[in-house]
Amino acid sequence: MKKYRLFGVISTVCIVLSVLYSFVGNSQVPTSRVLLSTNPPLERILPFEAEAEKPQSPVTLTLQAVDSAGKSLTNAKINLQILTPPRNPWLTTDFPIVEGTKLLQMNANAPDGKLEIQQMLPIRGNYQLLVKVSPLVANTFAAYEQTLNLNVHENPIKYKYFAVIAAILLSLGLLGGWIIGGQEELQQGEIAPQSVRLLLSALTVVAIVTLLVINISAEVAEAHGSEHHSTNTETIAPSSQKSQGLEINLEGDKNATVGKLANLALQVKDSTTGQPITDVALQVKAIAAEHNLTVFDYKGIPDEQGKLTWLEQFFDGSPHKIEVEATPLPGSSRQFTPVKVAQEVEVEAIAPPIYIRLIGLFYFTAFVGIGMAIGLLIQNRRKPQARTN
Repeated sequence: MKKYRLFGVISTVCIVLSVLYSFVGNSQVPTSRVLLSTNPPLERILPFEAEAEKPQSPVTLTLQAVDSAGKSLTNAKINLQILTPPRNPWLTTDFPIVEGTKLLQMNANAPDGKLEIQQMLPIRGNYQLLVKVSPLVANTFAAYEQTLNLNVHENPIKYKYFAVIAAILLSLGLLGGWIIGGQEELQQGEIAPQSVRLLLSALTVVAIVTLLVINISAEVAEAHGSEHHSTNTETIAPSSQKSQGLEINLEGDKNATVGKLANLALQVKDSTTGQPITDVALQVKAIAAEHNLTVFDYKGIPDEQGKLTWLEQFFDGSPHKIEVEATPLPGSSRQFTPVKVAQEVEVEAIAPPIYIRLIGLFYFTAFVGIGMAIGLLIQNRRKPQARTN
């Protein structure tokens, strides 16, 4: 009987081990995936800086869809969504309205399984790239999804600015604490010594001026787009063109808001028959008019309906220009000189919420308060020693 029991236990253990082995083995089987590469390399990517000394270039993001053997998939359709880093009210970025929103959404046909775009990344933090890959020809491969992460570091120069400002505020607080702590006697009828009253008055004025500067700068940013639009006299190509047998129409939102996606669409068809055209290359650019800076760039082909659609957020509250250039594909029977269409998009800037401005003022005040506490502590320790001497 004991032998049978021992045999049963051994059999059970073997079955459990075989199940675990099969589970682990299956989890390690290579599957289809998306490979992400960037230019410049990830460690050198910096967020958008409007007042940068050197003109910034958007980051090149290359997505390559491969099968389980690492071979590039062909005739694929790639859906890409770029999500900005989540909100952090205590450590906000230069564009608080952009935090926790969607930066880009697009569908692209990828004959070689590759999608390459150039996108300006506005803020620091961890971006999420949601990628869906599906076949253009049914049943050639199984559709799949993948989430990729892209961590953008803060510009180091801002840490230096922060250290300088913090040192100045701490020094002011330390000086104030030193003066207040050094006062021992009050004159008749005084609540506080004159030097202390002058110091507190100066600190109050500094706090009021700081709050006014923060609010005025926010209001200026809100009116940013309309001011620059009035001075922009550059002529652009029409949004619809009929040329050399092609009809190209650029459509979509002409008014956008920071923090929200704008819908844009392009239609390419034969001007004679009205049939969609797919054998053309399309170069799409979104340009911030204020700095004449390219924030989005994509070169691809239209879908089977001759369309190219995408949703894009204009994070900088200034007018933007959408430019599309159609050129013939290499080896195509349809040859023509490049055709351009363009469209202006007015962008409404959104001022940061009041609580974000108050948090900034709180940090400034906290540094002054810490410095003042240190100054008072030093003076309190000096007084007993002076009395003893």
